[in-house]
Amino acid sequence: MQTIFKVLLAVLISFSLHSCEDKIDVNLNDADPRVVIEADLTNLSRNQEIKISRTVAFDENRAFEPVDQAEVIVRSSTGRVYTFESIGNGKYRHANMMVNAMQEYTLLVRLDGKEYTATSRAPRFVEIDSMGITKETILNDDYYFINLSFDDPGGEDNYYKYSISTNGEPFKFNTVFSDKFNDGLHVKHQLGGRNIEFENGDSINLRRYSLAKDVYTYWSEYQSTNPGSASPANPKSNISNGALGYFGVSTVKEYKITIQDEDGLSQ
Repeated sequence: MQTIFKVLLAVLISFSLHSCEDKIDVNLNDADPRVVIEADLTNLSRNQEIKISRTVAFDENRAFEPVDQAEVIVRSSTGRVYTFESIGNGKYRHANMMVNAMQEYTLLVRLDGKEYTATSRAPRFVEIDSMGITKETILNDDYYFINLSFDDPGGEDNYYKYSISTNGEPFKFNTVFSDKFNDGLHVKHQLGGRNIEFENGDSINLRRYSLAKDVYTYWSEYQSTNPGSASPANPKSNISNGALGYFGVSTVKEYKITIQDEDGLSQ
């Protein structure tokens, strides 16, 4: 049984710095430390941030060792060069870099005499035409889901990622989709239930990303990994020289929606 509810919907186009706390879990069984690079550059803000760390052994009292002495450069296909400055704790920042759709960006990290490189292209953003809430009752419990509908562009590969913030909490990765089986069709993406449960009255901010195939592959493998297994696999990185992590440039829009029954009460 599904019931459609009234929702509050607003597209937030923001050019201020947004924090996103997508935490990356990797297999630390490797004997030698591995470099981990996390670069999620978007058009939401000119403030861009890249994180660099090393893996540590299981008996360490921390998950990663921050790296602050790397040289970090991003080059665009238009010839712009962006040098990121270390701000401590493994974070590198550039305060005036805008990601543009259909441009290619190349990452170069120099660290301890080694170079790590990756190239990614920012796709055009695919707009939605509607967003709403459904409720499903399963074993007498109510579950809310966010549904986004849109026309997938035909004749091209499209990949989508979603991150969600509930009631002002940090953004967390939720899921990814491809158009492998619905290219050119009217599509509905349903969010919720995988690693998040919405409740009546929740204020939700969600980010919808259009991203490149290799970055989609990383997140698809990430969400398929069983962290409880004895030897979880590391998602396939698009960064050279054995580095873990990913380099992505994406076009993004942020939406706001409130989980609200018609009478404003939980059922």
